[in-house]
Amino acid sequence: MSDQQLIDLFLEMILTERAASLNTISSYSKDLNQFIISVPRLSNNIFEYAVRDDLKNYLILLNKRKFAASTASRKLSCLRQIFKFLYAEGIRKDNPTLNLESPSIGRSLPKVLSEKQVSKLLGAAENRARETLKLFDFRLLALIELLYATGLRVSELVSLPRASFRSEEPYIYIRGKGNKERLVPLSARSQAAVKDYLNVMALAKNAKGKEKYSQNQKKWLFPSTGKLGHLTRHRFAQLLKGLGIKAGILPSSLSPHVLRHAFATHLLSNGADLRAVQKMLGHVDISTTQIYTHVLEERLKSLVQNKHPLVK
Repeated sequence: MSDQQLIDLFLEMILTERAASLNTISSYSKDLNQFIISVPRLSNNIFEYAVRDDLKNYLILLNKRKFAASTASRKLSCLRQIFKFLYAEGIRKDNPTLNLESPSIGRSLPKVLSEKQVSKLLGAAENRARETLKLFDFRLLALIELLYATGLRVSELVSLPRASFRSEEPYIYIRGKGNKERLVPLSARSQAAVKDYLNVMALAKNAKGKEKYSQNQKKWLFPSTGKLGHLTRHRFAQLLKGLGIKAGILPSSLSPHVLRHAFATHLLSNGADLRAVQKMLGHVDISTTQIYTHVLEERLKSLVQNKHPLVK
C-alpha cells in the first residue's frame, strides 16, 4: 500500500476505535505527511521501509528548524502510534520507534491571569452587554463566564449542544476527548449569564427585522450560520482578545486556554482538591493536572508558615 493509504488506514483506526476528534485527525495527518517529505533517501513506501536512523535524522531536522521540544515530542508521539499500529497489523516486521528518546522538554508553567485580571475581563464583558443590549455581546459574556466557571476546553465550549444546558440544573453535561462524558458544576453567575443570553437570543429570533437563526439554534448552545453550525474556536479567541484590550490585558497574554488555566489555578489556590480539578478539566491522567502543583506548593508553604505552631 502507498504511504497515503497507510495514513488513511491509521487515521480510520483512531477515529473509530479511539473516538479521536476531527482536530486530532487533522493534526496527525499534517504531522505524518510532513514526515514523508522529510526522508530524502526514500521516495515512496516511507512507512514500510523507514528505519531508526530516519527517525533520528527527522528529529535532528526539527531541531535545526527551531521547532519547540514540545512540538517535536508531539510529532514523535504521532509516529510512535502509526508504527506501533503497522507492526500490530503485520504490515511491518519491526517498530523503528522503540527506545527512541523523545526531545527533552523542560517543565513550563502555563500562562495564567490573576483573579483581578479575570474580574476586569468579566466586568468589561458585562458592561458592554448591558450598554449595547446586542445578542453577540451577551453571547461573549456567557462564553467567558462559562469558561471561567468550568475550565472547559475551547472546542468543548463552542460546540456545546443546546440540550447540555438546563436552566434549572446547576451543572452542565460535557462530552469531551475520547467521547467521554463528565458533569461539571456551574456557578450562579455563569448560569445567569447563559440564561440572559438565551433570553436575548429568543427575542432577537422573534423580533421583526432581526437576524434569524436556522435550525442550528435548536442544536447548539452557541449557534452560527457557518459551516460547523456553531461558533468556531478561532472566532471566539478573536473576540476574547478584542475584549481583553478594553480590559487592559495584552492580547498576547489572553486566550481561551489561558482562561482554562486560570480556572484550575484559582480553584487550587483557594483550597480545591487536585483530583476534583482533574475531573472538571477532563484529564484522564492525574499527571496531566500536576502541572498545577506549583500552586499547591505555594499554598502548603503558606499553610505551614501561618498555621504550624513551631513556626510562630
